[in-house]
Amino acid sequence: QVRLVESGGGLVQAGGSLRLSCAASESILSFNTMAWHRQAPGNKRELVVVFTFGGTTTYADSVKGRFTFSRDNTKNTMYLQMNSLKPEDTAVYYCHAGRLNGGSYSNYWGQGTQVTVSS
Repeated sequence: QVRLVESGGGLVQAGGSLRLSCAASESILSFNTMAWHRQAPGNKRELVVVFTFGGTTTYADSVKGRFTFSRDNTKNTMYLQMNSLKPEDTAVYYCHAGRLNGGSYSNYWGQGTQVTVSS
């Protein structure tokens, strides 16, 4: 069973930065997609950024120019660098990985890490 373990959340003032990490229990090269999602209280979970191993990275409009996805294949870890944080970025952030397994698609989620941005 694939495990994704997140770290790096916390409390930061508006305008500050945080970097989230998500360590996978196996090679991230085995995944077709990797992504970060977030969920604020009372809201649905929303996509922040998705990376495909076909080579595309797509960001939500709300984070473009402020957040950056990266990965380190040698550490089986993906990252989300978050700059110029705003109070509306406050949410629980979840990493996600997906891959094709035969005829079905498997989805794996981290446990979530809280990010709180104070004004």
